Amino acid sequence: MRPCQDLFWLSFFLFSSDDCQALNFGHGSVVCVCNATYCDSVGRTGLPDPGQFLSYVSSKTGSRLVKSQGQFQKNSTGAALRITLNPSQKYQRIKGFGGAMTDAAAMNILSLSSGAQDQLLRQYFSPDGIEYRFVRVPMASCDFSTRLYTYADTPEDYDLQNFTLAEEDIHMKIPLLQRAQALSAQPLNLFASAWSAPAWLKTNGALIGKGSLKGKPGGKEHKTWAQYYIRFLEEYGKYNLSFWGLTSGNEPTAGEMTNYSFQALGFTPETQRDWIALDLGPGLHSSSFPQTRLMILDDNRPLLPHWAKVVLSDVQAARYVHGIGFHWYLNNIAPPGITLTTTHHLYPEYFLFATEACAGWSPLDRGVRLGSWDRAEDYAHDIIQDLNNFVTGWTDWNLTLNQDGGPNWVKNFVDSPIIVDSSKDVFYKQPTFYSMAHFSKFLWEGSQRVGVSFSQHTSLDISAYIRPDASAVLIILNRSEEEVQFEVWDQTLGFLPGSAPPHSILTLLWSRR
Repeated sequence: MRPCQDLFWLSFFLFSSDDCQALNFGHGSVVCVCNATYCDSVGRTGLPDPGQFLSYVSSKTGSRLVKSQGQFQKNSTGAALRITLNPSQKYQRIKGFGGAMTDAAAMNILSLSSGAQDQLLRQYFSPDGIEYRFVRVPMASCDFSTRLYTYADTPEDYDLQNFTLAEEDIHMKIPLLQRAQALSAQPLNLFASAWSAPAWLKTNGALIGKGSLKGKPGGKEHKTWAQYYIRFLEEYGKYNLSFWGLTSGNEPTAGEMTNYSFQALGFTPETQRDWIALDLGPGLHSSSFPQTRLMILDDNRPLLPHWAKVVLSDVQAARYVHGIGFHWYLNNIAPPGITLTTTHHLYPEYFLFATEACAGWSPLDRGVRLGSWDRAEDYAHDIIQDLNNFVTGWTDWNLTLNQDGGPNWVKNFVDSPIIVDSSKDVFYKQPTFYSMAHFSKFLWEGSQRVGVSFSQHTSLDISAYIRPDASAVLIILNRSEEEVQFEVWDQTLGFLPGSAPPHSILTLLWSRR
């Protein structure tokens, strides 16, 4: 360890303030260090007085949700860039933001002392934290597990007599989800995704690799697999955890790939359509969980709009579907307009929802980068781009990982907004954590995206919303090296004078009443 880091740890354990305890690991910006007794927190965000606005800024230079207040002006500031709020142009309503309680995330949280565990959960879920509303829960094992298992590994158990939750559920994920719910001011929206069916139900007889369900939709294997989802909901219900939604299965195209390295279950859009129409849809409808929202796809964005067309053009399948989930991993080859907006216009009654994203997945930039600001910008850019193309929510991948980016049984290490160092009983809040906060903390469920227009071309990424309390939220990302002066014109109040520092994320909030 470098001498400056030794001095940091000495000062960290002796001193506390309301600010980020910053530590620089040489990846472009800083992490904020938290332990059992101290963590910086955004706190509760009230509305400013009428005619005032609040500004929250995070930046590459180390600002983390730094709050300031300003005054609307009657006259233009003369800034070259005028951003005009157009509340009469109304688009989609927001559902919310969150992350995934994988086996790995649960193991990392539980590797901390109870005080540090509580601190970490508060950061994500409490009114003083960033107020995540969504948690994705893998059904049984995925790559971010330490072993391969499902809940029904007894061969030929078509009635699922031996269906049993795992130790990872009972002793890790479920207690943590209960604690997260207790901290949250509102009910958490849980949604479940399965990676693989039990090996005995599959064509390849294994959880990994290329394989799909035996038989055909409507057959006994497909019916058993549908009942597996319902049994999962029943078992979690015994712990007072109910699920807002389900996906039809994680990355169905992965199970169509030869030698795929971890858990997968192959579906084509046609077989997914027929399984939903004949098995999963009717099964859910006749179960105790008919209100559970079903999202199709749960795979990469370039598969849209084709996948949606195949499934949703079939009335028997479409009647059971509520939304379309997608992942961010191949976004660079599929512009949002031709994938997301096209899908929205084809099927406006089905919501679009980003169900998985993480940094550090690419072979060219693999694993954890403590303090990477580039990754914070990647998150914010993607979220704004998605929301500006009719997406209603955005879910990060693992809530927390260790410094290796695991555990992951197949060594598919990636990054996370919170990195745990259990040897010091601390956790590091990454720049991506604050990226998520600029959205999750301020865009309440039911907030509606509205129009914005610009007086000139700008490199800023911008998205605007009216919340259910009639306040306005404007989120601005500046990925350039230059400070950008601007003014916001709200016809009810006048001109808001503003500035986006180089490499910064800015959330502006004001009352319009």
